[in-house]
Amino acid sequence: MSLFQLILVAIIQGITEFLPISSSGHLILLPSLTGLKDQGQAIDVAVHVGTLGAVVLYFWSDVKQAIIGLPHALTGRLDTPQARLALGLIVATIPTVIAGLILHVTGFSAALRSVAVIGWTMLGFGLVLYWMDQKGPQTKEASDWGVRDAAIMGLWQVLALIPGTSRSGITITGARQLGYTREDGARIAMLMSIPTIIASGVLLSVDVVRQADTQLAKDGAIAAVFAFVSALLALSLMMRLLRSVSFTPYVIYRVILGIVLLVIAYS
Repeated sequence: MSLFQLILVAIIQGITEFLPISSSGHLILLPSLTGLKDQGQAIDVAVHVGTLGAVVLYFWSDVKQAIIGLPHALTGRLDTPQARLALGLIVATIPTVIAGLILHVTGFSAALRSVAVIGWTMLGFGLVLYWMDQKGPQTKEASDWGVRDAAIMGLWQVLALIPGTSRSGITITGARQLGYTREDGARIAMLMSIPTIIASGVLLSVDVVRQADTQLAKDGAIAAVFAFVSALLALSLMMRLLRSVSFTPYVIYRVILGIVLLVIAYS
């Protein structure tokens, strides 16, 4: 794959990962609409791993608290906020890991990579986000996040395995449905991405080792670096905008893109 395409994929991933508009959907659309060679799921996951570094760096204070609380959470000692945060992230990740493994083993995930699927999910889940954002109360903060809410948001996150859904978008939708503020809902959603991306990265590493494809590994590393830089900038901007802007602009973009994709898919 050319260096130009690797950088292009990385920039698209970095910009769209933290906006509720589906980074994976855009990565699949890139070759479908431009004629470029499909970068494949391996590069898709590699750029997601690059954004992992951006999330960890930006939310390092929260990540550090989760790391501190992890030993206590694993031993059932939930008497500290750190332990409850760590347990929440574990609980929220389990459904996606199980569903992701099933899709990967069956090969069904490849069948979902189509313009029609992305069009429907872009449109449908965009409208769901709008509904929850407008109707959901803003009474909860990140400190209120417990095992029950983590489990519910974890089930919402499973839907992100369908291209075009948007992992951040669907988990933010779940957070708004539960009554979290826009900013804290986004914060929880971003933290939930960390163990999910780690699980995907591990799965990718196993595949790369099995294939003994060193060039694929090099391409993935290059893409991950550029994704990290662009993601860090995009994440910083989005979190600032959430203090004064609702999710409606993203919904409008999703609806327009979804309709356009459906027209393309069925014409």
